[in-house]
Formats: sequence, structure tokens, C-alpha cells
Amino acid sequence: MTNFKIQLETADDAPALSQLSADAFGPGRFSRSAYRVREGVPPVLALSLTGWLAGRLVGGVRFTAIRIGDDEGAVLLGPLLVDPRVRGKGYGKALVSEGLVRARKEGFGLVLLVGDVPYYGRFGFAAVPPGQIVMPGPVDPARLLVAEITPGALEGVAGQIKAHAPSR
Repeated sequence: MTNFKIQLETADDAPALSQLSADAFGPGRFSRSAYRVREGVPPVLALSLTGWLAGRLVGGVRFTAIRIGDDEGAVLLGPLLVDPRVRGKGYGKALVSEGLVRARKEGFGLVLLVGDVPYYGRFGFAAVPPGQIVMPGPVDPARLLVAEITPGALEGVAGQIKAHAPSR
């Protein structure tokens, strides 16, 4: 990990990130519910991170501001991308950890994602209580995960997820 560097995403990174996304998720990525939520809304620039290994882009993570019902203050994590040639070395973990730290500093209280508890549970993610938060489109409810990065941020928050451009 000593040669791994995390930095903010730039416009020049877009082609490489697009290729990593195509490699990881294939053409079906455009029909996924999380992709549809993010569509047309730019990610939070302060939370769009890239991972570099020996000068080569090998990963990235983005966060998109969302409303849950009428409540703001949450972000949707994704996509998390890691080059298949270097998976399993902790680079995805480093990107998510750094992103969560920055999300808290930016004033977000909740982070949601569609993913697997065995991977994301180590960051404090757990399944959303049944019926409390609804992702538009088909999503396995067991894979809709939430992490409170500000204690108590989930209390009283309920409704459908919708992306929005924050005033931050």
C-alpha cells in the first residue's frame, strides 16, 4: 500500500474510470437501479476519489448526493471500481474508508449503497430496516445498505431515494 495514492478525480480520469466501470459491470450497468438514481446528477466533487498505483489509475469511488423522502444530508456510494488485476489488495477498502471520512467532513450524515454486507459491513454498513428507505427500481432489499457516519442520522429518515445536486 505504500505506493498507493488517493486523490480527487479530475476530468482527465474519466476515460480510464469509464473503462474500469465497463470491465467491472459490463453493459448491464446502465440498467441497474443505483445507476438510474445517479443518472444526470453529477457526483459530489469533494468525494470523487481515484486510486493510483505506481502512477497508474487502478480504482475510483464516487458519492452522489441524495434525498430520502424530503430529507437531505445523505449520499449514495458508487460505483466503487478496482482494476481486476489488483483486486484483493485493499485498494477498494482504502478508497471507501477515505470517502467515508471525507463525507463526514462535508457534513453528510448517512451513506447508502447497493452491495453485500460481507464486504461493506466492515465499514459500518447494515441492511436498511425493511420499508424505511426505498430505492426506485428493482433492488434486493437485503442489498440496500446504510451507514450512519453521524450518530443518529438515520432516525426519522424514511422514503424514496432521489439524487439531487447539493448546494455544497
